[in-house]
Amino acid sequence: MAMLAALALAGCAGGLGGLITPTPPPAFDLAAAGSFPHHARQPRGQLVIAEPIALAALDGDRIVVRPRPGETAALSGAQWEDRLPKLVQARLLQSFENANWLRRVGLPADRIASDYVLVSELRAFDISVADHSAVVEIAVKIVRQSSGRIMTARVFRASVPALSTTGPAAVAALNDAFAQVAKQIVLWAARVV
Repeated sequence: MAMLAALALAGCAGGLGGLITPTPPPAFDLAAAGSFPHHARQPRGQLVIAEPIALAALDGDRIVVRPRPGETAALSGAQWEDRLPKLVQARLLQSFENANWLRRVGLPADRIASDYVLVSELRAFDISVADHSAVVEIAVKIVRQSSGRIMTARVFRASVPALSTTGPAAVAALNDAFAQVAKQIVLWAARVV
């Protein structure tokens, strides 16, 4: 009886090999913009940063590569550590905080009484193989919370050389491009809010 139980356990253990999933690819984060010039004027209002909208290709954890214009693929062996819009929202918030807006900025979940809402759309966040570059383009609007009116709007874009279209080097180039765009957004918003 003991022999049968041992054989049954050995059979179950051997069957577990098919249940083990492969190791997921390394996950990467975005870095917030830093090193802001000192502003003489602090923002007058409070700003809430909404989660950016994005088309399906950018609304996930895939790192997008464009082998040719109009063609979309995923960077193999790498992914974002969360959905890209969620990462961009978190790092935009952190960028504003790095610019000394700590008491004037938050997320919708913070339930602060906001004067303005920063709404955005991810238009490009990818590695262009043809141009050997990382491209980030974000359309941004600042909306007055009380009226729902758009106060101002602008499209921000940065393109930086991508030394490689694989793993850490590609992500580093995307980080550089995003940091440039995030810094431009913060400096622009400081003149409005």
